[in-house]
Amino acid sequence: MLSNCDCCANYVYDEEYECYTCMVDLDEDEMAKFVTGAFQDCPYYRNGDEYNVVRHQM
Repeated sequence: MLSNCDCCANYVYDEEYECYTCMVDLDEDEMAKFVTGAFQDCPYYRNGDEYNVVRHQM
């Protein structure tokens, strides 16, 4: 099962660190939740599916 982060537009691959990272500037508590995988229902979530709007219009 995918978490919100796995399909979020803010979750991008960082070539320097060679891993996926969140591009949102998280505070210390949010970062702890993100790293431990306990970040449910993220308030910064943006759907990364570019075709979502197209499917909605059909």
